[in-house]
Amino acid sequence: MRVHYLQHAPFEGPASIAGWVRRRGHTLAATKLFQDQALPGIEDFDWLVVLGGPMGVQDESPHPWLKEEKKLLERTVRAGKPVLGVCLGAQLLAHVLGAKVYRNGHQETGWFPVRRASGTLFPARFTAFHWHGDTFDLPTGAVHLAASDGCRNQAFECGLAWGLQFHLEVTPSSVRALIQNCSADIGSGPFEQSADEMLRDPSRFFTLRPLLDGALDCIQERVAH
Repeated sequence: MRVHYLQHAPFEGPASIAGWVRRRGHTLAATKLFQDQALPGIEDFDWLVVLGGPMGVQDESPHPWLKEEKKLLERTVRAGKPVLGVCLGAQLLAHVLGAKVYRNGHQETGWFPVRRASGTLFPARFTAFHWHGDTFDLPTGAVHLAASDGCRNQAFECGLAWGLQFHLEVTPSSVRALIQNCSADIGSGPFEQSADEMLRDPSRFFTLRPLLDGALDCIQERVAH
């Protein structure tokens, strides 16, 4: 399978998603939008992954490539090809599916529990990494997959499109990069941790890999059928 990811910022790459792609014998290609690289055509990939980033879905003026990226997402969904959106990617996916994207009631930054709302993509309860201030309504016809105390709509699926507001792909180095480049996002709200708290327990990162692998394997099985 040809997996292609869209990267919005130099410090927010695919992290552990790249490892899953390699272990499953797939190929991986990228478009680095922050370098104004050309978007792929529909025929160039089998599965599109849309990563996170510090911008918002409406920030087309400072990031004009967002407009064409949204068109690609629309074409991908219409073509029936699978799409996985993570954080900003989930918000973009919700947006092109007709849902509203807006500021969440709380900034959610750090390690916080998530509970399954439906489906089998995730366990009943797990801890994920979060870094977002925006949220989205569920697109029409979407299945609500997960929620947290800080943000109701943490994940959804709509046909062959999956949106995850939280991060299962992070590694210690990718979290350090977020801290270094987006430190202004770190506050003292009820769902915010300090940089030290985010990195204090390395075992948290090891628990993410089976969660990520399980979710991606489940999506791959759905795509195959």
